[in-house]
Order: sequence, then C-alpha cells, then structure tokens
Amino acid sequence: MRRRDFIKLIGSSAAAWPLAARAQQTALPVVGLLNASSASNASSASTALVLAVLREGLRDAGYIEGQNVVIEAQWADGHYDRLPVLAAELVHRPAAIIVASSLPSVFAAKAATSTIPIVFISSGDPVQLGIVASLNRPGGNITGVNFFAVEVASKRLELLIEVVPTVTVIGLLTNPNNPRTGVEIGQLQAAARTVGKQILVVEAGSERDFDVAFETLVQERASAVLIPTEPLFFSWREQLVALAARHALPALYDVREFTVAGGLLSYGISLTDTYRLVAGQVARILKGAKPADLPILQPTKFELVVNLRTAKTLGLTIPESFLLRADVVIE
Repeated sequence: MRRRDFIKLIGSSAAAWPLAARAQQTALPVVGLLNASSASNASSASTALVLAVLREGLRDAGYIEGQNVVIEAQWADGHYDRLPVLAAELVHRPAAIIVASSLPSVFAAKAATSTIPIVFISSGDPVQLGIVASLNRPGGNITGVNFFAVEVASKRLELLIEVVPTVTVIGLLTNPNNPRTGVEIGQLQAAARTVGKQILVVEAGSERDFDVAFETLVQERASAVLIPTEPLFFSWREQLVALAARHALPALYDVREFTVAGGLLSYGISLTDTYRLVAGQVARILKGAKPADLPILQPTKFELVVNLRTAKTLGLTIPESFLLRADVVIE
C-alpha cells in the first residue's frame, strides 16, 4: 500500500470513529425528565439532587448513565405553556421513557404520546383526574408515584393552626394554571370552616405575581399563609421564604427544601424517597415491564420539619409536644 493511500485510510477511519460513537450513544435508551420547575436560580441544588437520586436509583438497578442509559432533562422554569413543546421534543428524540415530575408535566406528556411509557409524580388523585384507570392497574402507557397532596393539605392546615392558634384568616397561595388548584381550595375551605377559620385565596401564575400576592395577604389581615405543592413555588422558594419573612407571616410549606431555605414549617414527602420510587418504576419498564401492569406507588412517610431560628424571628414559641413530633428541627 502506498504511503498516500495509507494516510487516506487512517484519516477516513478516524473520521468514522466519532460517528460510530455517536450512533452507539443514540442507540442507548433515553430517559426523558419533563419538569415544570427550574434548573437555575434557587432550585439548582435541588435539581442536582433530583438528578443524582434518579441516577443512583437506576444505577442500583443496573442502569448507568452513559453506559446503558441516557438521561435527558427538559425544564419549563415554571412556565407551563412550554411543557407541550418540551414533551414533543422528548417524543421526537425519541425517549424510551418520560418521567413527568408534576401534574402539569403529566398532562403535557399524556397529550404528546400514547405509546411511550410515562412515569409520573402526581400530587392529585390520578384516577379522579383521568390520568389512569385505577391505582392497581393503571392501564395505557402510564404509571407512577402519587402522594395525594390535596388530602395532605388538610393536615398542613391543622399543623399551622397548632403553631399559630390565634390565626383567624389563613392565606393560601395558588397557581391558577395548575389543574388541581380548584380541588385543593375547596377542600381547605371546608376544613377551615370546621375549625372556625377563614381561607383567603391569592393567585400567582408567575414569579412576577408574588409581591402583589403577599401585599394582598397583609391588606386582608391574613396572619399566616399556606404554600402548597406547586412546581412554580418550588422553583422560587427562596423568594417566597423571603417575602414571608419581610411581611412577618408564619408560613407552612410542602417540602423540607423550603424550611432549609429559612421557612418556618414544612410537612410533606421526601423528594429523595419519591425519586427513588420513580427510579424503581423506570428500571422495571426498561427491563420489560408494561406501565399498565405497574401499580401506582405511594410514599409511606411524610416528614415534619421545623425551623426554630425562623420561629424565634417571628416571635413564636413552638410547643415542646410539637417539636417532639418533628422529624427534623433546625436550630
């Protein structure tokens, strides 16, 4: 072989290597994460946590990112109108499985595909919302993890009243773009009436509405506020915690990340535990299970977190009996 021909052969082979590597990578199953929250600003640390737990859960089941699976995340930054486009991109990819990590994400993924398996995290009743046929046998291409946040909301109301027993008007921050908002409002209003309290609903469809919402709470003499499960609120939790502090409003949130950021109280699921459950469902599907046959899972533990530093700043004394029930006390 002449030297010139040998060099041409080496050059053509080298050019083909990256193409072969890319072809091998695209042949790996893609797990698409469709998230209504943000991968930037205050939520970046929790975003990293979510992805780390998902990777860890898949690794425990034998799926290692970059070796036999690819994880591709799409973030809507709290703007729900972006979700259909992001879901369509994952379908076009094509993803082998879509993890829909909030109720708005579930509806966007469900509208985008009836064939690609979807594993959801839902805060509303998925049967009542028409997402699945039943909890034991979901049917179709969807399964997931449900934590019935609407039902847990009544428990949060009880806890807030226990800490602030003099409260008469309790604010409820809501996102009108979330499909479960109306159900949660109705349940909380009914629960509040039974204990002689009033729920004052204020809306925030984007982070630009937060200041006005809190000003309304103060003007209407709310003396405490509930911040429910909501991707938009989670993405901007540091801003919400700061507004509650600025207006001296005791606030109860849904997950510990708010309390770690300086919120007074939180009661709800552990994001780490929940994403481990999700990873298990994803791994089962990658191994050949059908979503229709995988029962909807439910977290078995809800954690109560108390920030005593914030309580002191607000001039609140948390009862010792309350602290003894807490899973985590931040001092």
